[in-house]
Amino acid sequence: MFFEVFKIDEIYLRGNRMRYGKRDWINYERGIEREWLITNGRSGFAGATITGANSRKYHGLLVACLTSPEERYMILNKLEERIIYKDSSYPLTTTKYQKMIVKGYENQQSFSYDGIPCYRYMINGLVIDKQVALAYKKNTVIIGYDICNSSKSAVLDISPLLTCREPGACSKKVNLTFEKSFIENQQVTEGLNSEIQFVPNYNKELTIRLWSSEGEFREEEQLTEKVFYDVDRTTGDPFTEQLYKPGSYQINIEPYEKKTVYIVCTLEKEKINPEEVLREEKLRISKLRNTFKEDRLIARYLPIAADHFIVERDSIHSKTILAGYPWFLDWGRDTMIAFNGLTLATGRFEDAKEILKSFVLYEKDGLIPNMFPSSKGEPLYNTVDASLWFVHAAYSYLIYSSNRESTDFIEKEIYPYLKKIIKAYKEGTKFSIHMQEDGLIWAGSGLDQVTWMDVRVNDIVVTPRHGKPVEINALWYNALKIMAYLEKKFEHQQVEGYEELAEKVKKSFVQAFWNEADGCLFDVVDEKGGDRSIRPNQIWAVSLPFTMLSQEQEKRVVYKVFESLYTPYGLRSLASDHPDYHPIYKGKLFDRDMAYHQGTAWGFPIGAFFTAYCKVNQYSKEALEFVESLISDQEVDLENQCLGTISEIFDGDTPHFARGCYAQAWSVGELLRVYYEDLLGGRIKLEETHKRMFD
Repeated sequence: MFFEVFKIDEIYLRGNRMRYGKRDWINYERGIEREWLITNGRSGFAGATITGANSRKYHGLLVACLTSPEERYMILNKLEERIIYKDSSYPLTTTKYQKMIVKGYENQQSFSYDGIPCYRYMINGLVIDKQVALAYKKNTVIIGYDICNSSKSAVLDISPLLTCREPGACSKKVNLTFEKSFIENQQVTEGLNSEIQFVPNYNKELTIRLWSSEGEFREEEQLTEKVFYDVDRTTGDPFTEQLYKPGSYQINIEPYEKKTVYIVCTLEKEKINPEEVLREEKLRISKLRNTFKEDRLIARYLPIAADHFIVERDSIHSKTILAGYPWFLDWGRDTMIAFNGLTLATGRFEDAKEILKSFVLYEKDGLIPNMFPSSKGEPLYNTVDASLWFVHAAYSYLIYSSNRESTDFIEKEIYPYLKKIIKAYKEGTKFSIHMQEDGLIWAGSGLDQVTWMDVRVNDIVVTPRHGKPVEINALWYNALKIMAYLEKKFEHQQVEGYEELAEKVKKSFVQAFWNEADGCLFDVVDEKGGDRSIRPNQIWAVSLPFTMLSQEQEKRVVYKVFESLYTPYGLRSLASDHPDYHPIYKGKLFDRDMAYHQGTAWGFPIGAFFTAYCKVNQYSKEALEFVESLISDQEVDLENQCLGTISEIFDGDTPHFARGCYAQAWSVGELLRVYYEDLLGGRIKLEETHKRMFD
């Protein structure tokens, strides 16, 4: 047994571990530049900055999820810890109040992260290592303190700060009142102190259970001063709130004493062993960290990041993909774009299968939901691309998994819906989505926003793309080619004319979209002609498996995108020399919406660019090395902002600050896909599988 435990710890500890020290928090502002995220597989999460300060209202130690993924509650906002000696006290955690800052970072020695955040504090020879972990698929957080004392007696004072609110809304009085009761320790895991239960008036169906493994709890109910959230202050959102403090745990530390203390906060009813929860979570994360053999940041951390987004959807008892933390739920478009990287490149084929089944359940009129339904609501179908990406995802699942079981699954449970999608697009469906006489797809009218550039502010359509969007028609051709192969395999005959239609689309596409003057593709074609705005959407006309341009045209597209849109972290949504270019994404919601697709750099299209660059350069050694160097530049950012993951968007201008969701599924998924398919050579295996299955 000892050897097994040793092996687990050895695996867990090997490889890159992100480490930070006092120079990374020389002041409060520097200390909140980096944050961390951990999740529980049920859309619940925890996060804070590397100094323990909460810089946004979404930060907390337990954001629980009752009905996954949509019903979330901020429960345990933070623990305020301090060390008390006879004549002095020292704060550990950093907290910014409206009128003062508790500078715990001055007593913080280091911070490290390898899937589990770990804070080290050092005061007068007393060393405390604090770790935070969520129980997988449970609404439970464990905070463990490994204590090694020197010659002075001390007290570790831990004050829980509670609330019960939606994660995106600051607390009001109704969120801060609780019915409190003490439960004897026989109802708690053996060896733990008496439990305190809180029933919030905001939702009396919840019971919050809180206890520590030792120490006296001193009651002293009060509301804190107003906590200040710096990030929310910059967005025009509410940025201060009070929190409920029921009292504090007083844990005595004797001279030269070594011990471990746990704080447990949970909404679950069963007994909990915090030591076992922490051990199991470390083992689970160690397996994710060893998905790939390489010892580099993207190999070690992006599989963990991918795991954050793959969650349970209770309404259908199956898996889905969250678009991003901390506020997005599961979106059809985002799911299908992130699908290859998050599930297939990481070998999570059962999850991939469940996700395909989850979305096909809600196919309607040939459309896959844009926004997935909640347990009480109806899905929204305002997207032209989700269904076409779904066809691509089904094909990718087939050639990645390449076994009899997966082939049967696609043939019997997915292929009939793929046929419905193509039929609906040909004959016409909602949101003006229809095939025109030239074989190309038209979508959108009026106030519709059905592509991923979908911001609308009241009656202002910021980026109107009604007509024939370039990426939609690239996806349409790709889907037709896939269907031609599937029809031949599953029906052993050509009935629907997918191949003939694909050839017609190819001819029409080149005629309609090629912009010789600029050496690239129009972004949208409508009755007035082509939109010459240089946007990243054209890159998918090169990167998808089945494409329509000549080799020379593809190369010109790739280099135009590189010259006009590339940043180290993503592709700009609009070229910087365009009169509508907005370089910075900040300020109130209206200002941010006006910049969202008008120059803001997006993380996910850079994956298509990397693949397209390799493709037009015939996957030469030089091309692969160049893309590797660009990814290495991007890889550095995994140790900044939200550690080990990739943000939704970045400013279009240098230094390209990260904005929006601090962890985004398709940003992570696309880099994982490129890493596996292009850098590790997975593309060769996939091409061989395609030939074996279809030729």
